[in-house]
Amino acid sequence: MYVAVKGGEVAIDNAHRLLADRRRGDRDVPALRLDQIVEQLALAVDRVMAEGSLYDRELAALAIRQARGDMIEAIFLTRAYRTTLPRFGYSRPVETGAMLVERRVSATYKDLPGGQLLGPTFDYTHRLLDPELAGDAPVEAPAVRPEAPEPMPRVTEILAQEGLIEPDGAAGAGTEPGDITRQPAEYPMDRDVRLQALSRGDEGFLLALAYSTQRGFGRTHPFVGEIRIGEVDVELDVPELPFAVPLGRIRVTECQMVNQFKGSMKAPPQFTRGYGLVMGQSERKAMAMSLCDRALRAAEFGEDIVAPAQDQEFVIAHSDNVQATGFVEHLKLPHYVDFQAELGLVRQMRTEFDERRGASAERKEAAE
Repeated sequence: MYVAVKGGEVAIDNAHRLLADRRRGDRDVPALRLDQIVEQLALAVDRVMAEGSLYDRELAALAIRQARGDMIEAIFLTRAYRTTLPRFGYSRPVETGAMLVERRVSATYKDLPGGQLLGPTFDYTHRLLDPELAGDAPVEAPAVRPEAPEPMPRVTEILAQEGLIEPDGAAGAGTEPGDITRQPAEYPMDRDVRLQALSRGDEGFLLALAYSTQRGFGRTHPFVGEIRIGEVDVELDVPELPFAVPLGRIRVTECQMVNQFKGSMKAPPQFTRGYGLVMGQSERKAMAMSLCDRALRAAEFGEDIVAPAQDQEFVIAHSDNVQATGFVEHLKLPHYVDFQAELGLVRQMRTEFDERRGASAERKEAAE
């Protein structure tokens, strides 16, 4: 525990007031409203919801505004608020196969059942600044696409029909999934627990690890089997009722990565799976998550664990940006006593070093 130095409380209060002033900025500029953040900074809102583990667009927008746009600080605020909420049950697993698809692309099949939907994407935009966005020019509304009348089958189901991809590995009936918010981390982790940690892990860290697997530090040869973005129903089982109660819909991003596997003594050559599921629209995060998921499954396939992305403890223990922030930023706080102790130790070692060097020089002169 840190002991407040003289005047520290006043300084902290003044720092808070200064922060509020800087947050507001120029008073001649209209204050930023939460609905503006929700509607026009939607991808930032989605990241805060995903890594903050709380699906609430308005709260995520509030956190972004309070944090002055610092995404990790906003995620920290959201995660802290989440801990104050009561837990009243677990929803049923969402059925992404029944997703109301807004965007769906595959890099493995050009023509596939249900078709490919580009949806809102930066993939084919020119990376050039658009001066018109500096003003308030009207934006032409796109043609509204009707919702798909039937669920779109997954690309992996096509490969499964030929027996060319590993089984889906669905949990058996009555299986109790882990919960990283209630149980401390224990290694090795089961895949369901790893996926939870990856889902709310830092996008930048997971992106770097995913990139490393493609450069040879993880032995993955990936193809994007499918990325889909859309809304899924969330349902809750109520003991008093014989049916599930729908709670509403949430937008999610799902990525199924298809990876080459040469086979082993026990398994034939086939494709294996990497999986990513993230709240909101976050393709880069879902793709990075699926690549890391596959790399972390190395032991299942008898592969040598030789890369950082294949090491469970390295990946999971360092992927949480809230924990990482705490460990790094606490270095700014007072460490006066610790430093004085180390300062005294270094001075003592320096004195002993000088004495040894002096004694050595004396012996050398005597020998000459």
